[in-house]
Amino acid sequence: MKTLFPIIQMILAAAPQAMMRGAVLSVLVLLMGAALLGLSGWFITATGLAGIAGLGIAFDVFRPSAGVRFLALGRTAARYGEHVFTHDATLRALAFLRVRLLRRQVWLDSRALSRLRSEAVLTRIIADVDALDGVVLRLLLPAVAALATHLIVFLAIGWLAGWAIACALLAGYIPLAILIFWQLARRSIKPSDRAEKESQSLRRGVIDMIRNRQSLILDARLDDREADLLSLDGNIRKAAQQLDRAERGAALAITMLVTLVTACALGLGGWLVAQGVMGPAVGVIGIFVALALAETLMPLRRGIADYGKMAGAAKRIGYGEKEKPEKSKPKSPLCHENAGASPPVLAVRKAPLTFIIEPGEAVALTGASGSGKTSLLMEIAGLAESSGIAILGRAPADWPDSSLRDLVTMVPQRSVLLAGTIRENFNLAADVPESALWQALAAISLDAVIRERGGLDAPLGEAGAGLSGGQAQRLALARAIIRQPQLLLLDEPTEGLDEATADRVLSGIRRALPQTAILATLHRNANHPMFDRQIPLLL
Repeated sequence: MKTLFPIIQMILAAAPQAMMRGAVLSVLVLLMGAALLGLSGWFITATGLAGIAGLGIAFDVFRPSAGVRFLALGRTAARYGEHVFTHDATLRALAFLRVRLLRRQVWLDSRALSRLRSEAVLTRIIADVDALDGVVLRLLLPAVAALATHLIVFLAIGWLAGWAIACALLAGYIPLAILIFWQLARRSIKPSDRAEKESQSLRRGVIDMIRNRQSLILDARLDDREADLLSLDGNIRKAAQQLDRAERGAALAITMLVTLVTACALGLGGWLVAQGVMGPAVGVIGIFVALALAETLMPLRRGIADYGKMAGAAKRIGYGEKEKPEKSKPKSPLCHENAGASPPVLAVRKAPLTFIIEPGEAVALTGASGSGKTSLLMEIAGLAESSGIAILGRAPADWPDSSLRDLVTMVPQRSVLLAGTIRENFNLAADVPESALWQALAAISLDAVIRERGGLDAPLGEAGAGLSGGQAQRLALARAIIRQPQLLLLDEPTEGLDEATADRVLSGIRRALPQTAILATLHRNANHPMFDRQIPLLL
């Protein structure tokens, strides 16, 4: 239960006044329901007795009937107000939670982001937040309202019909209801959590299958993938069946409990009437109130059954966890011969590969496909575990992420452009004057194309739709240029470019960044004059 406390606190704090009004109205609805049934039972019994006794004309039917109408209409109005206040407060809280969780993902450092699949993370966050919408509405609020109603009814029945009947109602409902719900939670927590996890896996699997359907068809694996998804769906159905059995069992137990408590109220009330302690009309109040109190228990059944799903979602979200302070890391030894000299921008000592790159140098890293060129760039950029690598004398893992990003910029083979204007895509990298943006575009021979499209405010579609693959790659290179890094890592920067364009792009990068150390992986154009030397990477 403690995993849900931060979520409950957040939801209650989102709109405390609205939630408090909703809680009061929830108790009022239950109390009016109990009072309505109790008053109706008393009224029916009293009028029947008055008719039998021949006192029907003298019996006052107006005030009790007015009370019945008031309670019926008031209960309807209170129920409407409860829904308005509690649902509005809960939706506000969940909207805040979604923004908070997405913002947390945005502020993760690049090392953590590299381990995340954006689709999987977004799908998980949406599903987990949706699972938490019942924490207050179906769990906390019904439980608090039920307990408060039973206590108030205990006092009212003790005053109206005697403390014997009041104690029978309280002692019959509270302990046994807690036992029933404890058993329901114990039986449902695992299948509820398992059903939620499998549902998220199925959702991600369907998204992946739709996105990769062409590859699956060409590889003749579409049927296999469909079978895997059907297996996941089967697991979800099995968990749902277990959950349904547990919930129906709890419903049966609650029904039996209501019957038992009502029978106790009937027997005790009849005995007290026979003893002359109270009249028949008062004696039946406990019976009808016992029936009305069943309304306090039924709403809890759904919330308790979903407890496993809610608790699992709260654990995965980790809302309210304190961030651990980053421990200071020792500096790595300098990876160059003369410890007294300034360290090189990049030093790599990974047997059998050993080289250094000084400011202003450009090195072409060559090798067959699969030899590990991209993996080496990822290690240098601090996006993978590394050893034998130093940037300005320190291992990438020893640099604070923000400082490392200022020093090192990497342009992967498949760069990401966002839907928006070209200027907005540049703003992701740095906030520089417009003239610097045009200089970067001119360096990679893209300025004329951008002007034809309408300039820096020309819109791009999702993933840079509207530009060709080569143009999108060059725009990513221009975005790297405006950062003016000390070390620039390029993964196949000329892939998809013709020879003339590749020559202009490489020359433009060198002119735009004369003091930057550049390491580029290449399958071709490694002999370009831009590069001071080549380093082969063998398998």
